[in-house]
Amino acid sequence: MAYKKNKSGKGRSAVASLHVIGTVGLKLDELDVIVSERRNIALNKDAVTAVKRSHAYLADRLKKSDAPIYGVNTGFGSLHSTSIAKKDLAQLQKNLVMSHACGSGDPVPAEIVRAMLVLKVQNMAFGHSAVALSTVQRLVDMHNADMLPVVYERGSLGASGDLAPLAHLSLPLIGLGEVVLKGERMPAAKALKKLGWKPLELGPKEGLALLNGTQFMNSYASLLALKASRLADLADIIAAVSLDAYDGRIEPFHPSVHAVRPHPGQAVVAGRMRDLIEGSALITRKKAHVQDPYSFRCIPQVHGASRDAIAYVERVVERELEAVTDNPTVFDDEDLVISAGNFHGQPLALALDFLAIAVAELGSISERRSYKLIGGQRGLPAFLVAEPGLNSGFMIPQYTAASLVSANKQRCMPNSVDTIDSSNGQEDHVSMGAAAAIKTWQVVNDVERVLAIELLSAAQALQFRRPAKTSGRLESLVAAFRERVPFVKKDVVMHDLMEASLDFVRTLPLD
Repeated sequence: MAYKKNKSGKGRSAVASLHVIGTVGLKLDELDVIVSERRNIALNKDAVTAVKRSHAYLADRLKKSDAPIYGVNTGFGSLHSTSIAKKDLAQLQKNLVMSHACGSGDPVPAEIVRAMLVLKVQNMAFGHSAVALSTVQRLVDMHNADMLPVVYERGSLGASGDLAPLAHLSLPLIGLGEVVLKGERMPAAKALKKLGWKPLELGPKEGLALLNGTQFMNSYASLLALKASRLADLADIIAAVSLDAYDGRIEPFHPSVHAVRPHPGQAVVAGRMRDLIEGSALITRKKAHVQDPYSFRCIPQVHGASRDAIAYVERVVERELEAVTDNPTVFDDEDLVISAGNFHGQPLALALDFLAIAVAELGSISERRSYKLIGGQRGLPAFLVAEPGLNSGFMIPQYTAASLVSANKQRCMPNSVDTIDSSNGQEDHVSMGAAAAIKTWQVVNDVERVLAIELLSAAQALQFRRPAKTSGRLESLVAAFRERVPFVKKDVVMHDLMEASLDFVRTLPLD
């Protein structure tokens, strides 16, 4: 899903098939390259030094003092006041991972698990987690070996980190759970044997460092932000085809209109629409109508608002990519181990809810354009077939788009306004960011389908404008589309054409 070109910044490197992770947070486009191009990862010298230093500091502190440190020599959650003997510290961490592996539902997509591994490595590479270098290196090796833990969708409340999903991510480190190794699902113990690896014994704080953090939420949020940005570009392109197919007007995209309402996304969309339609014979011909419906006339305002929302989400996600989100946080240079709340997912939960709404609106207005195209208006035949009645044509693809849009409206109830007490009230406010992530994934994937239905309808409608042509750029797009999706002369199985259109939309190069 390489939606953006790699733009590695200072202090980062992405050379050939290897991306080196250091003590500077990843950028969104770097994560995109790692996941989409399946690049191997490695720790740089600064990260190795930081990990070793943090680990040595905690080990030395435990030797010098028996003072309680949450989750290191105490119980967890509401059991934080229970002291744990030194001889049991390793068992404490193993017990934590096993007991918290309570995921339910469907396994998450492989690309999400890859991102989780990368983000967990990056979180530990900052040097505030006090884990052994061997533990971080095992996560690196799992990623590079394409050994993906089986992680389940449900179980995280998005507050004390993504506890359940991260527990499943961590089980293979100790030889438990399941993995998918190079496409084959198997017990983790079998995969370790195949690779010649031994299970790790976790030291003090390591289980807690593995389980605390926002890597489940932020893996979803990162890949969703990338995909949403792509869908915003696609929405403009497809809307431009629809505009000409519907015999729309160009005036609503005039730069002066958008200069007096200076929302940045609105101006960007208006400019893109002018560029996409430039050279069209259809847009410049005399119009019988003086206005277009809002779904055409207000494309800059609606698409632009979604673009601005997506840009906000990208900023939140990139800050989270630079963040240490496990707990407690170790500051060896200040001789501090602080139990706080950086694992709380509220920033991501709010952003994901916002992203769901913003992307759902791209689908909502898209479906309205499809509806207008099949309505038998402006010289187009009803349902976009030459013999409506005998043929139902594009009647039911619009039904499908409507059903997808309706489902998305229901999904857009914010998850972040909900909270449920957990751990005997110790964890008394949770973000529900993981639930927001899963529902936003569904929203984004369904909007992609709605846009594919609009393109299918718009390309069909455009054929009824011949011999007049749209712009050269859009004619090239439609020609490429026609190589994979035929014009419909009479009723056929529309599902097949809808799926072909979806595949075209998913693979269309945008750079």
